[in-house]
Amino acid sequence: MARLDISAFAPDDDTPVFVISVAAELAGMHAQTLRQYDRLGLVTPSRTKGGGRRYSARDVALLREVQRLSQEEGVSLSGIARILELEHQVDALRARLGELTAEVEALRSASGHATRVFSVSPGGDVYAARLGERPRTSRSQALVVWSPARR
Repeated sequence: MARLDISAFAPDDDTPVFVISVAAELAGMHAQTLRQYDRLGLVTPSRTKGGGRRYSARDVALLREVQRLSQEEGVSLSGIARILELEHQVDALRARLGELTAEVEALRSASGHATRVFSVSPGGDVYAARLGERPRTSRSQALVVWSPARR
């Protein structure tokens, strides 16, 4: 008889599995505090069809961080909300940077290498050049305005 691999059923950090009383116990706080954090939008758990809150392991870790910032660092709840918002923005920017880096690498590998780069001459002029090309010796008074292409 084949053995069942239980690890295939183990929830990941984002799977909402904890009811509010268990999440409160794991986070070391009162369930009413979790309800308040939910109302304030600090930690927003998933909801069941009946409206019950379900917390994930990531939510519990976030609850602990909110508690640490509040109790140990003395940060107000509105300050914590701003910190969490900024951390979310940083995560989104890092993800976008990863996407753009992968896109650049794909373009480089498709063409073999970059064919043009933008350089600045010692005089401050910006120009397009091929890799390894030196700045032009003529002194230009040109003003270059760069604008990203719109999609």
